[in-house]
Amino acid sequence: MTTKSRRLSIKDRGLTNFEAVMWIFTRLSALAIYGLILAGLIGALVMGARNNMNFADVMRWAFMPNVTHVQSTDLQDLDPWASPFWKLTASALLLVAAAHGIHGLVVIADDYIASKSGRNFIRLLSIVFLLAMSGMGLWLIWTS
Repeated sequence: MTTKSRRLSIKDRGLTNFEAVMWIFTRLSALAIYGLILAGLIGALVMGARNNMNFADVMRWAFMPNVTHVQSTDLQDLDPWASPFWKLTASALLLVAAAHGIHGLVVIADDYIASKSGRNFIRLLSIVFLLAMSGMGLWLIWTS
């Protein structure tokens, strides 16, 4: 008796369609968010937050590393906190978290909207919302 091979090509597995790519994006973006938060937390502690900031201020910095979050603390020198590195970190965190969240909303909307035109409208509206909110967020990060 001969058994048939159970190996499937990548095309037959369905790993190259858009939904599979977005499923992978959701998982990887969540890991990226955790990594960026951890980097912000470690960075804050290395730059002296453990002696000059309370826990709430450290967490606020970790979740969005922006110099305006540490101005009201006991830190003497704010220059390291306002560096381009932290602005890039905050920008990455904003963009990854916004894309992750909007994709989640689109997935939920797809479950409840029956018509294809309704789903396409929600997707378009979500993209416009993502671009507008990300643009405003980036402007605030880089001008503050």
